[in-house]
Formats: sequence, structure tokens, C-alpha cells
Amino acid sequence: MKTAISIPDSVFEAADELADRLGLSRSALYAQAVLEFLERHRSDSVTEKLNEIYGENPSGMDPVLHRMQLASLPSEEW
Repeated sequence: MKTAISIPDSVFEAADELADRLGLSRSALYAQAVLEFLERHRSDSVTEKLNEIYGENPSGMDPVLHRMQLASLPSEEW
């Protein structure tokens, strides 16, 4: 898909130099950069969903289960 974007001259020149140094076309560099950006921010939506879920429901452990877990651990001297 072809698209047109506006970016500052300094960013364009730096991207052009990097594409040349990496042996990539400008299009390949931009496509890879956008893909990496999307991957980095994909986890943001997962974190938002988890925050939403745990914001509505208590995330603490049931006190009875907690006591049972503690009771199952061997006693140790510190």
C-alpha cells in the first residue's frame, strides 16, 4: 500500500542514512519501524485490560487459602 506522510527534514535525512547503511529501501525501513512500534505498544492494550479487570475485582488471595498455603510450608529457623 502506498501512503504519503510528513516528517521533519532531520528525521527523513537520518532515516535515509540508516536505510542506506542497513542496505534497506526507505519503504522497508519505514515498514519495519512501524511494525516494531506496533509490537512495542501491543502490550499496552493487554496491560490496560488487566488493569481494568483487577480494578473491578479484588486481586487479593482468599484468607483461608492463604492460611492453608502457609501451613503447608516447612518450618525454618532464620
